[in-house]
Amino acid sequence: MAIPKQPSGVGTCSDALYHQLFTHPVMVEQLVREFVPEAMAVGLDFARMEMAPTKFHSRRGKRREGDVIWRIPTSGGGDVLLHLLFEFQSRVDWWMSVRSQVYTGLLWQAIIKERKLKPGDLLPPVLTIVVYNGDRRWDAPNDVSQLIALPPDSPLWPWQPRVRYYLLDEGAFPNDELARRGTLTSLLFRLEHCHQVDDLVGLVDEVVGWFRQHLGHDTLRHLFTEIVAQAAHQVEGKGDVEIPEDLLEVRSMLATRAQEWKRQLLAEGRAEGEAEMLLRLLRRRFALAPEMEARIRQADSRQIADWGERFADGKSLTEIFGSDHAH
Repeated sequence: MAIPKQPSGVGTCSDALYHQLFTHPVMVEQLVREFVPEAMAVGLDFARMEMAPTKFHSRRGKRREGDVIWRIPTSGGGDVLLHLLFEFQSRVDWWMSVRSQVYTGLLWQAIIKERKLKPGDLLPPVLTIVVYNGDRRWDAPNDVSQLIALPPDSPLWPWQPRVRYYLLDEGAFPNDELARRGTLTSLLFRLEHCHQVDDLVGLVDEVVGWFRQHLGHDTLRHLFTEIVAQAAHQVEGKGDVEIPEDLLEVRSMLATRAQEWKRQLLAEGRAEGEAEMLLRLLRRRFALAPEMEARIRQADSRQIADWGERFADGKSLTEIFGSDHAH
C-alpha cells in the first residue's frame, strides 16, 4: 500500500480520512467527552446518536459534503446537531466564523425542508466544531461578531449575528496531556504531530493496545493503519512508503526502519565531520573552488577516506582527486 506524501505545513491526515474516522460513533463520543466538556452539560445521549445528511446546497447550488453532521438526542428531550468541520490547510482561515454562519444557515434550511417544520416549531441547536491540524497555531476569531466594524456601545449590536464555532487546534494541546488520556482521539492528535521515528513506534504500540482492549472496531483499525502509514511517510520525509495493511506488521516494519534510519543518520553525521576535517586540511595547501567544496561535502565516508590517504602524498588537487576535479 503506497501512501502519498502530505503537503508541508499540514498534518499527517487528510480531511477525507478524517471524514471516514468521524463517521464512527466511538470517535465522535471521545472527541466531545474529551475536548468539548461544555457540550456534556446538556446530557448528550451518545447511545442514540445518528448521522444526519450533509448534502445541503447554497443558492449557487454548491454542495457541502466534506464535513460530518450527527444528530445527538439529549436527556431532556430534543436533540443537538453536531457539525464537524475539518480545516486542513497550511494557513489559518481568518473568515472561518463567517463560513460557519453560512453553513449553519444552510443546515437549518435543510432541516426545515426535511422535517417539514411549521410556524411555531423550533430549530434544533447546532454545535459547530472546527478541527484544525496545521503547524501554525489558530488565531482567527471564533465569533463572527468579532469581525463586525461596530463600536462596543453601538445600538446596532442587537441586530448583528452571533454565530460562533468551537475550535479544536490539535497542535495546541501539550503532548504529555494527550498521552494521559489514552483514547483514540488523543492518539490521533499525537500521530498527527509526531516527527520522531522512535516516538512513532511507541504510538503504534499504544494504538495496537487500544484495539486489543476494544474488539469489534475493524474498520477503525484499518483507518488507523492508514494514519500510521502517513505518519511514517511524514517522519521519513521522502518518497512513497510501502506500508503493510496490518498494524502489527506496520509496527514491526517501523521498528526495523527506525534502526536503519539511526544508522543512516550516524553515517551521515560521521561523513559530514570527516568532510569538514578534510576541507580544513586542503585549504591549508590549496585554493578550493566552491564546486570542489560541494563535491567533498556530498561524498560518503569511504570516498572521503580514499581522498584523505591521497592527501598525505598528493602534491596537487589532480593527484588527490583525479583529473576530473573542479578548479
